[in-house]
Amino acid sequence: MNKSNGRYKWAAACTIGLVLALLYWRFNAWFSWEFFVTQEERMQEIRQQHPWLLALAAILVYALITGLAPGSATLLSLAYAWFFKFWWGLLVVSFGSTLGAYIAFSLSRYLLREWVQARLQDRWQVVNQAFEKEGAFYLLTLRLTPIVPFFLINPLMGLTRIRATTFWWVSQLGMLPGTIAYVNAGAALPSLQHLAEHGPGEIVSWKLLLAFAVLGILPLILKRAVDYWQRQRQ
Repeated sequence: MNKSNGRYKWAAACTIGLVLALLYWRFNAWFSWEFFVTQEERMQEIRQQHPWLLALAAILVYALITGLAPGSATLLSLAYAWFFKFWWGLLVVSFGSTLGAYIAFSLSRYLLREWVQARLQDRWQVVNQAFEKEGAFYLLTLRLTPIVPFFLINPLMGLTRIRATTFWWVSQLGMLPGTIAYVNAGAALPSLQHLAEHGPGEIVSWKLLLAFAVLGILPLILKRAVDYWQRQRQ
């Protein structure tokens, strides 16, 4: 790697990281449950007046938060579903989660490639070999059955030869069933206060568990369908 190019990438990565850290420090109160709980009525008024503007802002916030703290995705998805209800919530969470994944993917591919590869070498070799064999279907399988955590999938896929546009649409399609399950559960919440007090475990039902069980076998069904289609073509 060219030394000047390497210094440029590190400088750009550090600048982006600093800007994100400053934004989070300055507006961290906006990312707390206390803020959302106390601002429910005001946010509902804004949603009625400017639905598209608020949805766009929510997508950007979702991508930023889940990028900085991947473990917050579940609670945030439920909260968004409650606030926007099912269809708007599905739109916001689907695009927000895909945008967050794409940001991590792009940072790994264009700025932090050597750093990520050095620290995830063993996992990267496994993922890269599987991708070379299965192609985009491998990413779809990972999205439908999170054998590898999403916060690792995104930078690891950035090291492969997958096209950025393919990564986007496969990720959005693969995460959609799980997103539907979470948004459907969150849309039934009585209030954000209820979610803040009881956590996501309070709304787990047999229907939600059944939905994720179906998600677990869906890749196998898709794989058999693809194999059958390929045999028919041959």
